[in-house]
Amino acid sequence: MTNIRTGGRILVDQLLAQGCDRIFCVPGESYLAVLDALHDSPAIDLVVCRQEGGAAYMAEADGKLTGRPGICFVTRGPGATNACVGVHTAFQDSTPMILFIGDVARDAKDREGFQEVDFPAMFKPLAKWAAKIDDAKRIPEYVARAYAVAMSGRPGPVVLALPEDMLLDEVEALDRPKVIRPAQPPCIGAVGTLVQMLKDATNPIAIVGGADWDDRAAHYFAEFAEGIGLPVACAFRRQDAVLSSSPVYAGNLGYGPNPKLLERVRAADLLLVVGPRIGEATTDGYTLITPDHPDQILVHVHPDPNELQSVYRTDLAICADMPEFAETMAQWEHDILAFEDGAEAHAEWEAWNTPAARDGVTLDLGPCVAAMREAMPADTIICNGAGNYSGWWHRYWRYGKRGTQLAPTNGSMGYGVPASVAAALRCPDQRVVALAGDGCFLMNGQELATAVSRGVRLLVIVVDNGNYGTIRMHQEREYPHRVSGTALANPDFAALARAYGGWAEVVDKTEDFAPALARALEQPGLAMLHCRTDIEQITPALRLSSLNQR
Repeated sequence: MTNIRTGGRILVDQLLAQGCDRIFCVPGESYLAVLDALHDSPAIDLVVCRQEGGAAYMAEADGKLTGRPGICFVTRGPGATNACVGVHTAFQDSTPMILFIGDVARDAKDREGFQEVDFPAMFKPLAKWAAKIDDAKRIPEYVARAYAVAMSGRPGPVVLALPEDMLLDEVEALDRPKVIRPAQPPCIGAVGTLVQMLKDATNPIAIVGGADWDDRAAHYFAEFAEGIGLPVACAFRRQDAVLSSSPVYAGNLGYGPNPKLLERVRAADLLLVVGPRIGEATTDGYTLITPDHPDQILVHVHPDPNELQSVYRTDLAICADMPEFAETMAQWEHDILAFEDGAEAHAEWEAWNTPAARDGVTLDLGPCVAAMREAMPADTIICNGAGNYSGWWHRYWRYGKRGTQLAPTNGSMGYGVPASVAAALRCPDQRVVALAGDGCFLMNGQELATAVSRGVRLLVIVVDNGNYGTIRMHQEREYPHRVSGTALANPDFAALARAYGGWAEVVDKTEDFAPALARALEQPGLAMLHCRTDIEQITPALRLSSLNQR
């Protein structure tokens, strides 16, 4: 199409051409021309949020679920700075996302006009690419490039600033076709080398998940690993990378993992890392697997050549798309003798994954997670932010297919509620749960208004121990008996949920959780369980008082 259009209309037409069907935003006068074009574009669902951080988190979660960039629009200055948190999350989580920012008019540039910020400079360290579109004729070029950059190699966020007067320009522009992520198969020679390495190994282990991981990668890699009895551990907060029902599923790395899994990783003579960056959380501060990993062979498979060899000495680096690599491995004819380790590791995980009631704990979250497992479908989507409360679900929940765990690997608080709204909109036929600590919830709890306005079915579980629990844990460990800055005074969360138009109950005892959950699951829209816990049980396996005995 080459007819004369406003910049705002051209931009929306490019999003339509790229297959965009949903935008998350907080409206601003700086991009009114885009909002006007969206008025005549019913194919795009405009989700109006209550704060830019929530909108950016929703776009990031949508990108995780679809594999194409989640789209967010915010205004300049305060709007863009609020949205930074979602961009940072998308970067560290390798999630495709595009943030569009309404900007000051071109003739006001560099005058520190109202809410002016140099956005390409501001977002350069946070995004894969950040730019400003000064010429409306080039909008198709910039949008197509933004999609390509966001999806290619290691996926991530792109930021484009839109001067408000540029969006009003009426120009002729040539539309660009839909961008498809390039699929790079693995080098056949490298695959042959890997197969030989596995034949020579005695106790290998795979660590999977991360960039470019999708349903196809999950299916074929599980098929390959199960065929040779290879234990498969998931990277931090990538527990849906392989079905937990797989007979070689070994659990997850990160914070609070199974000690027996850690021993398996330490004892492995070959580490096959497929997808993860091998980051700080997965490796326990680069100590579980050190950058030079003496006495261990490391094979690293990743879609971005810039990631390979960037931190870790790699014995065999394979640059390939995850689904292409996984399918190649599953279909490769080999004579690798089956290992017994996969079944053993899975049995160890099942024992670790089974909660047992703890004496002296009035509201024990382990049995609560078990009750959820009994009552809720296997494809339930669990969304959480940062905090020790998430450890109970990371340990005891059995995540289903890919896309059932939405949790920020950058440890960002406030993610769970907005991510759950995005998930409920994208997957209306699946159950969605938002998990939040009391500190985590109040960072983006306002997005319950968005949930209610859209009529989504959503269960919110607030774990309230009256503290920034994770920080309190570290504080007690490092500065025993010197509590400072970690206690919280909280509102009545159940009353707050009702004020938003939802249903809510307070849960104070373990035996009350399952009946309350059953009532919550009967609700057609927003339901909240306000779980009031004791700070003493700070993790599934650790009591706070055990940390400050010195």
